[in-house]
Amino acid sequence: MSVVDFSLSNKVAIVTGGSRGIGEAIAKAFAEQGATVIVCSRKQDSVDRVAEEIKAAGGAALGIACHTGQSAAIEALYARVKQEFGRVDILVNNAAANPYFGPAVEITEAAFDKTFEVNVKGYFLMAQHAARMMIEQGSGSIINIASIAGFSPPPMQGVYGVTKSAVIAMTKMFAKELGGVGVRCNCIAPGLVETKFAQVLIDSPEMLEHFTSRTPMGRHAQPSELVGAAIYLASDAASYTSGAVLTVDGGYTA
Repeated sequence: MSVVDFSLSNKVAIVTGGSRGIGEAIAKAFAEQGATVIVCSRKQDSVDRVAEEIKAAGGAALGIACHTGQSAAIEALYARVKQEFGRVDILVNNAAANPYFGPAVEITEAAFDKTFEVNVKGYFLMAQHAARMMIEQGSGSIINIASIAGFSPPPMQGVYGVTKSAVIAMTKMFAKELGGVGVRCNCIAPGLVETKFAQVLIDSPEMLEHFTSRTPMGRHAQPSELVGAAIYLASDAASYTSGAVLTVDGGYTA
């Protein structure tokens, strides 16, 4: 019986939103599994910090600043990746925006546009560019970080939930279109995770109670608890997994 292969050796991975939280945890874990990791986020000093920490631990990484809501920045990112590495084997779409917390009827057009710009258009353009390179290679894995908010929008985060529903649909669309050319596309739907992004929920006793009281495990997650799912979907262990939505929520949606 063969051993399941979770190794990412000789693979090039792009992780967006990689300067903190879930993205940082995934970037560092991928490097530990042997991947060369391109750490992406909006600020160069932030991605440089994570890349240097990866290299100090014996891994391979490069920090590239990229605002994934801007098509020109995405094109520049992929041009550099193609020039320096010649390929991309893994994309983790993790960068996200949630500028508004409140009733959907009160959201401004600007906040609505920003949420969709990063969470939907950004994911799509990043996946589109990655897919073009992966099609040439005949292989690749795209992993979109969605949310259980995509199944049922939570209180005060309705528009954010709508964007995550779109991410889930996008994942299935790419899985269907790319499966025949060796490219897999899957999705991770986390529950509440303790990150700076979710701090408004963690700091609110009412919102924290809303989530933890409905979670069979009785607590929220740490970013490191998303790493195993990401490694599985990125690796050859998931060679027949595509179009899946892997829920990591402590049983919240059970």
